[in-house]
Amino acid sequence: MLGLEYFGWKELWSPVQLAFIVAVAALYLALTGPLRHRFADSAPVGWGKKATFLCGLAVYYLANGGPLDLLGHLMFSAHMISMAFAYMVAPPLLLLGVPVWMIRPLWNNRVAGPVFRWLTRPLVTLFSFNGLFSFYHMPAIHDAVMVNYTIHTIYFLVMLLAAFLMWWPIISPLPEENRLSDLRKMALLFADGVLLTPACALIIFADAPLYAVYNDPVTWAKALGYCVPAGSQLILENFQGPQFFRLLTPLEDQQVGGVIMKLIQELTYGAALAYIFFRWYSRERDKENGMEPDPVS
Repeated sequence: MLGLEYFGWKELWSPVQLAFIVAVAALYLALTGPLRHRFADSAPVGWGKKATFLCGLAVYYLANGGPLDLLGHLMFSAHMISMAFAYMVAPPLLLLGVPVWMIRPLWNNRVAGPVFRWLTRPLVTLFSFNGLFSFYHMPAIHDAVMVNYTIHTIYFLVMLLAAFLMWWPIISPLPEENRLSDLRKMALLFADGVLLTPACALIIFADAPLYAVYNDPVTWAKALGYCVPAGSQLILENFQGPQFFRLLTPLEDQQVGGVIMKLIQELTYGAALAYIFFRWYSRERDKENGMEPDPVS
């Protein structure tokens, strides 16, 4: 299916990535369970919050370790789904799953705290992630990143950090650092969507394929070589190029990828807007009833 039958288990499931995700999940469950007493002011963590964090891990692994990651080297549309899941869906789930008492020591640290506070300023987060994302999708930059393993790894890690920072002012786990009003949070989400639009528009409305990684067989084989143990020459001999796996033309695949990215971004930000609205509504209702809002655990 989709050409994945030509690849083995190692290429499809990235066992190193899988082991890392399992290790993070085990550490999280241990710290929120039997090792919870090591944190000051710790409190029990419900299974709903735990499930949210574990779901975030699963989404990130699906995007950067599972078959979708491999498909992202075969089809541009799959690559855009992977990007959307890794940077727009997984980070808010992971943040929502982290208990307050686990992250507060980092925030209160005399060295890390001030740096973290500056990095999570709304304007900094707004332009850091959207700037990195848009810069990455410039054709020359995209192709250079995709064919250089070291640059690819560093850039994607920096972009992941920027994605977490972007979501922090909107769904910060720390109530004392929840500095934005609900209206400003919604405005920030709107601005994020606006700044992301030019990159999507460039991809959707281009009149020719933009990325050599998905059109030039030699460049494609070099990029795929990081996922598949076989050398680039053997990949070319077996598949002759990315068109071997596509049902769409290169331009159609590119346009579908841009549309998918924009749709997932709209759905994710829409869900975040709904989350903010219902939390605001719940707080207002509690005030009217003379009740204290429930503390964040």
